[in-house]
Parts: sequence; C-alpha cells; structure tokens
Amino acid sequence: MKILGTGSALPERVVTNDELSTFLDTSDAWITTRTGIKKRHVISNEQIDDLAVLSARRALEDAGVDVSEIDYFICSNVVTEHVTPGLSCIISWKLGLHCPCIDINCACPGFIFALDIAENRYRAGMAKKILIVCAEETTRMCDWNDRSTCVLFGDGTAAVVLGEGDNIKGIRLDCQPDPHKIWLERTLLPTPYITKEEVNGALEMRGREVFRFAVNASTTEVDSLLKELGISKNQVSYYLVHQANLRIIDAIKEYLHEPDEKFPTNIYDHGNSSSASCPILLDECNRKGLFKPGDILVFSAFGAGLLSAVAVLEW
Repeated sequence: MKILGTGSALPERVVTNDELSTFLDTSDAWITTRTGIKKRHVISNEQIDDLAVLSARRALEDAGVDVSEIDYFICSNVVTEHVTPGLSCIISWKLGLHCPCIDINCACPGFIFALDIAENRYRAGMAKKILIVCAEETTRMCDWNDRSTCVLFGDGTAAVVLGEGDNIKGIRLDCQPDPHKIWLERTLLPTPYITKEEVNGALEMRGREVFRFAVNASTTEVDSLLKELGISKNQVSYYLVHQANLRIIDAIKEYLHEPDEKFPTNIYDHGNSSSASCPILLDECNRKGLFKPGDILVFSAFGAGLLSAVAVLEW
C-alpha cells in the first residue's frame, strides 16, 4: 500500500504550563525540563468523533478520494464516552461510509498496528482504498490533581487514506506483556451479584520503567527492522517517533547516532496524544512540504501493554 493523503484536527482549547501551575504544584520550568511540553490541546465543548470526522475529510481531500471509494475503515482509540457502538461506527455514520469498520485499542502504537492490518488486507487483495483514523481524548483518562500524569497528555485526531502501492517496506510489532506499567481501571455498572473488589481510578504510570522500555523498544526495533530490510540509517530521511516525552526522543536520537534534523517534533505544543501522535505529526510535516517523493520515513511508537511498533515506508 501507499499513503495517498493525510489530515488532522485538534481541539480549540489550548492549555499552557503556566495555566496548569495555577491549580497544580508545578511550573512551566518543571514541566518543560522533564517533558519538553509547553502546552497542549484539550477537549472542552467538542465531541471526539466530530474532530475525527474533520480529520478524515481533510485526509480524503488531500488524497483526492471520495468517501464512497473507501472500502475498509480502521479506527484506533483508547477511550471514549461510547462503549457501544464502537467509535468506528459512529464516525462512519457521520462521515457517510458504507464499508466494514473495526476498532482497535493498541494504545500509543495504534497507528502502526492499523497500518499493519491495512497492509495485510492489501496483500490479501481485499481492499482498494482504506481509511485509518486515530482519535484520542487522553486528557479524559487523567487525574487532574496528579502532576505526574496530567501534564503529559493532549487530545487530537488524525487520519490517512491508503491506496494500492509498494511503499510499505516493513513493519515490526512487539509486545512485552505487563499490565502494571501504564494502566487505567474503571468499574462497570453494578449487578446484584458482584462481590469482587473493583477499582475505579485514573491513568497511572511507572515513569522510569516506561522510559526505559520506550527507549529500548524503539532503538532495538528500528535497528532490527532496518537491518532486515537492508536499509542503512544514512538512507533514512526522517524518524517520526511517538511524541510522548522529549527526553525519550532525545535518548533515541543519541542511541541511533542520528542528527536532530531527522526527528521532527511537535510535542512542545501538543503533548502525548496516544495513537494520534504519529499521524498528527505526519500530517503537519506533509502540509509543511517537508517530505519529497522517495524519502524513507521510519515510524516508532510505544505504550501501554506494553506494546511497541516500527514501520518503514517510502513517501
């Protein structure tokens, strides 16, 4: 397959570090030094599905593809207000899609997992045009009294339209199962028969352990996949790394011995938007005209699960 078009949409409300410091024991310097984040977009009066539809329409327009041409739709999302139907069905209804749709929850590497699903569908000869939408309202998962988590996240959506081609050079997916590094548990509706102890909390994270996992997973998997494909790092034009923490990105750069200019970032004014992070960055780079035909792009993302993924594609 190949990417035909990209799109993204963000909430209008922007929250700065200085604003957070008015109700949290924190400061702009404290947050920026530890994360590289200065501000983030936060859901206020919007619905995440409306933003998702807007990003999809922008991707369709960029691709020059009509909504009627889409024959498969993959939606990546961690949490929404809807339990059922899935967010993919809600977006399909608002967008006017009439094709099979599925929802995946692979946390931050969800975009790359969706690319893998799409690539396999193309290899099976079962698709002509596929739409991927990543729609995340991660700020709704946080305890906004906990400065260790809520300062990290932002909301946003992004989409890509895919067509037939040979631009995906390779994808590597991995899982190091551990439900106690990044987690969120919430109670379901009660029944007269529930006797087990249940937890209703906010997102929790073991920061140092997640940092080590992210750097190790990204660097080893990038090295392994490039070696497998016979592509040298000199041939890589850009690394689009999950925008979780600037210190993680800096550690990955240092390990790979690659220059800053190969690592576009937007974390300073977006924060961590989970699976929407990589495709939002992709869309912004695309619309700035950063890429040229033939550029080799490496995507790397990591998150809860613990899941990680790397993809190499030619623009």
